[in-house]
Amino acid sequence: MGLALPDSMRCVEITQPGEPEVLRPTRRPAPVPGPGEILVEVAAAGVNRPDTLQRQGRYDPPPGASDLPGLELSGTVIAIGEGVESWASGDRVCALVAGGGYAEYCAVPAVQALPVPGPLSMVEAAAVPETFFTVWTNVFERGALKRGETLLIHGGSSGIGTTAIQLAKAFGATVFTTAGSDDKCRACEQLGADRAINYKTEDFAAVIREATGGRGVDVVLDMVGGDYIARDIDIMAVDGRHVSIAFLQGAKVSLNMAPVMTKRLTLTGSTLRARPVPEKGRIAAALREHVWPLLESGSIKPLIHCAFPLEEAAEAHRLMESSAHIGKIVLTVGPDAA
Repeated sequence: MGLALPDSMRCVEITQPGEPEVLRPTRRPAPVPGPGEILVEVAAAGVNRPDTLQRQGRYDPPPGASDLPGLELSGTVIAIGEGVESWASGDRVCALVAGGGYAEYCAVPAVQALPVPGPLSMVEAAAVPETFFTVWTNVFERGALKRGETLLIHGGSSGIGTTAIQLAKAFGATVFTTAGSDDKCRACEQLGADRAINYKTEDFAAVIREATGGRGVDVVLDMVGGDYIARDIDIMAVDGRHVSIAFLQGAKVSLNMAPVMTKRLTLTGSTLRARPVPEKGRIAAALREHVWPLLESGSIKPLIHCAFPLEEAAEAHRLMESSAHIGKIVLTVGPDAA
């Protein structure tokens, strides 16, 4: 493996389920890369809703994953595990992980890492994997969004939302989105949304019905759940696809299945964290082929709201849970995070 590996590291752990103050900076033994893994010296780590759910005791890491929060990171490869030929020490990568991102070092399945796109800083690169993996697999694979179709994104100003807007527009779709303030709606439209709807002052279903001449939308990306799903079904086009990725207003819903049948709708959804490594590797390969050229050219890029030092992870979680942010929240870990 070359240079001696670090024996300890700074990290942030969850001391017990609870509010943000249960996040505690500490030191732990540094991981060692196993077969098929690379060891990354972390420059920055993205903060995501699943991190806050894990902190609350509502989203346990899958078996074998680190108990440290953090599902995405950027950094530099410093060691190579057995059987890895795709990366070398010194490579700049960003990666999706099942846990362990809130730390100085993280062992990463090699197939889940991607090169840092040239125009991006390490902070920007750390904000890419979780949202881009999620949007690609849900909007373009499960949702099968095609050029010329119409997409509705709930939560357009979130990390997922700002990514979905840019990718859908880049691939030729018409985009509607909902957000909770006029400022957030303006930000969504600046990213390319054709119409952003302030759900606090407008009825999104009525707006979409009028804007589409009653036809409705082809694909819905929903992270709200609750009564939104029935409202979504009401304004979906024939052969539409509804994709659920979160349930901020609850997972249990009551539905009238008649329009699902008469409009031949597909109701689907997915989670990402517990998928096997080869499946995540397949998604990474698809991103490298179809999306990385857009990031390399600068035609799309992650929208960063702000960055906190690793030791201020609790403040980052408070901001995430306030929903006051537009885009991504990132933790800076290493000196090359700028």
